[in-house]
Amino acid sequence: MQKNIVLVLICCFLVINLSAQVVRSGKAPIRLSSKPEIIESQDALTITDALRDNDVKFYALIIGINNYSDPGIMDLDKPIHDAELFYDVLTKRYTFDTANVSLIRNATYAEIVEALDHYGREIKPEDNFLIFFAGHGVWEMESDNGFWLPSDASKNSKVAWFRNSTLRDYLREIRSKHTLLISDACFAGSILIKTRTLTDAPMAINKLYDLKSRKAMTSGTLTEVPDQSAFLKYLIDGLKNNNEKYLPSQQLFSSFRIKVINNSTVVPQLEVIYDVGDEGGDFIFFLKDEISTE
Repeated sequence: MQKNIVLVLICCFLVINLSAQVVRSGKAPIRLSSKPEIIESQDALTITDALRDNDVKFYALIIGINNYSDPGIMDLDKPIHDAELFYDVLTKRYTFDTANVSLIRNATYAEIVEALDHYGREIKPEDNFLIFFAGHGVWEMESDNGFWLPSDASKNSKVAWFRNSTLRDYLREIRSKHTLLISDACFAGSILIKTRTLTDAPMAINKLYDLKSRKAMTSGTLTEVPDQSAFLKYLIDGLKNNNEKYLPSQQLFSSFRIKVINNSTVVPQLEVIYDVGDEGGDFIFFLKDEISTE
């Protein structure tokens, strides 16, 4: 009798011990061993397959403005040059097909609106969208609002000033999986709120891609920025020198932020664009296969 009780107790102990080592996922139980294993989620495999089959597209709108029609607005020397360098590194090293990337030099207000309308029609929920702006920016204290100045902007009239609030409306309408805004303009940080952090690990990258994101990377906060941009120099260097197949924007930003602070008067920002659908994910730069396997 005592032997039977002991056997029953041993069996119960084994059942409880084994049950404690089973973690149930949404689909099937996964047994844990003494050596942790990295388990790829089904979503991560789906993303890889979609990229391979060209179901996921990477779109970009790149704007550089040097010249302004109003003599009261000072012309700039570098934005178009920087925009062209950015275009080259995106299309040559990353999965941005030239057919899906627009480079607009000295963009007018109408050209910016038409381009955003185009991408609003073109982009699907599984796609990714990057917006790059280099040119003059304005912050208006009274209205608590920021603006881009297109090439046809007038110093004394806001008719052709492109409002941050208008940009937010477009970011709500454009149904991309991930949207990243990169802005090198005075007072660019007026569109930002709340900084996020990144755990640099493969599973973390999968999770960041799985969640929607709406973020902005800017050359400064509510300050003026110089025409000779250390921000864009180190941003482009970071993209050129990266050899990681999957590069989150937050990891890219962390790699050059201190360099910019040490070599300029601005403090770059990477934060969430408030109230346009961010769910905690991140924009991931994908290296082209022929580059990542070199």
